[in-house]
Amino acid sequence: MREDRRRLASAKFGGVASMPLKLSNMIHSDPNIPLNHVNVDYSDREGTFTAYDKAHLSGEGSPIMMSPWNRNSPFTPWSNFAVQNPDDHQQKLPQNALGGSIVREEGHIYSLAATRDLLYTGSDSKNIRVWKNLKEFSAFKCNSGLVKAIIICGDKIFTGHQDGKVRVWKVQSKNPKVHKLSGTLPTLMDIFRCSIKPKNYVEVKRNKTSVWIKHGDAISSISMNQEKGLLYSASWDRTFKVWKVDNSKCLESVKAHEDAVNSIVAGANDMVFTGSADGSVKVWRRESHKKGTKHNFVQTLLSQECAVTSLVFNKTNSILYCGSSDGLLNFWECEKQLSHGGVLKGHKLAILCLATAGNLVLSGSADKTICVWKRVEGSAHTCLSILTGHTGPVKCLAVENDEETSETDNQQWVVYSGSLDKSVKVWSVSEQSPEQRGVSSWGSIPSAKY
Repeated sequence: MREDRRRLASAKFGGVASMPLKLSNMIHSDPNIPLNHVNVDYSDREGTFTAYDKAHLSGEGSPIMMSPWNRNSPFTPWSNFAVQNPDDHQQKLPQNALGGSIVREEGHIYSLAATRDLLYTGSDSKNIRVWKNLKEFSAFKCNSGLVKAIIICGDKIFTGHQDGKVRVWKVQSKNPKVHKLSGTLPTLMDIFRCSIKPKNYVEVKRNKTSVWIKHGDAISSISMNQEKGLLYSASWDRTFKVWKVDNSKCLESVKAHEDAVNSIVAGANDMVFTGSADGSVKVWRRESHKKGTKHNFVQTLLSQECAVTSLVFNKTNSILYCGSSDGLLNFWECEKQLSHGGVLKGHKLAILCLATAGNLVLSGSADKTICVWKRVEGSAHTCLSILTGHTGPVKCLAVENDEETSETDNQQWVVYSGSLDKSVKVWSVSEQSPEQRGVSSWGSIPSAKY
């Protein structure tokens, strides 16, 4: 299996996209990211540190040296970026490299989820496909269109959709290729019961009301607190909702932001973090409330002009990372009372997705690249790699352990990246990869005010 993942091959199904991605696709996928944030150069912005060194990057692969919207970037594995004449120690270190690619001409990839040897992909084609060893294993279809988010929990798969609903799918024990729809959140019966009482209606848009258990706009992100059996759904309707997984009940709806909620993540100690197009990151804490639950506002971690596009919580180090439409990556350390740890800059355009693995955090961007950051001592982070090869914005990331290295000193991960170029790429990533030449690590950085 390891050889299948790492071979430099392409599994092509139904043709390969040959035209460069148009700017209109980006606008359609994330209307909350203003157009003026897509092509703005933030290289001279105060309070940030660049992770790029023009002298040590391929002219084709570097966002600094090309227009990401109008040029095709040829496939370039990270091994091509190796420094000249490395010492013997670096020669023995694993390289972060591309291991394979899946291309199917049916829609942009908006969501990914990985478990064991299976990969789930969601797109705007209404299909959710399951892949095994870079080959199509199964597929199932919904009627809601674009699949914005996917979470796997045991034999259940939760998907968030453009129509504002969360759908629950169950893998059949007799045939793991078969996925059947087992429920929709909220259920039709709950909607009917809730609609009877006028007090259950809230305003979702101008001159439009709906029952509070329904999202009034697209679902942008879902997260889960498996210990408490809670599912969180964030929406462009400016709210997030809390669901009890075992009975599909909506326990709470929270008016969280003044604009679309782009990301939600459940952290440690019953904390929940939300990021919005209004430029803020907020902290909420769950408390028991009668028979249900109540989430109280704790504090605002960030308030800026540009949109917050993605959040991820690193359980290993208890760090919250936040990506924004200006290409910056902020982080806060939960063990230090959510103190601001610093700002990382490695992207030219908006950060669209984040993922963590061990001491690593990966950021995917509209500039078509993926930065691999490693937390070293204290708050210091260093850029290990800049992965290139996509010809469109990187919209989603998923990570799983490389089982063959999980018990060794050279722990490696399999990273999946989905893009608006309609492809999924598979990467092998390691913390032991040599540091990129010309990129320095830094410690705590004063919080920049925007």
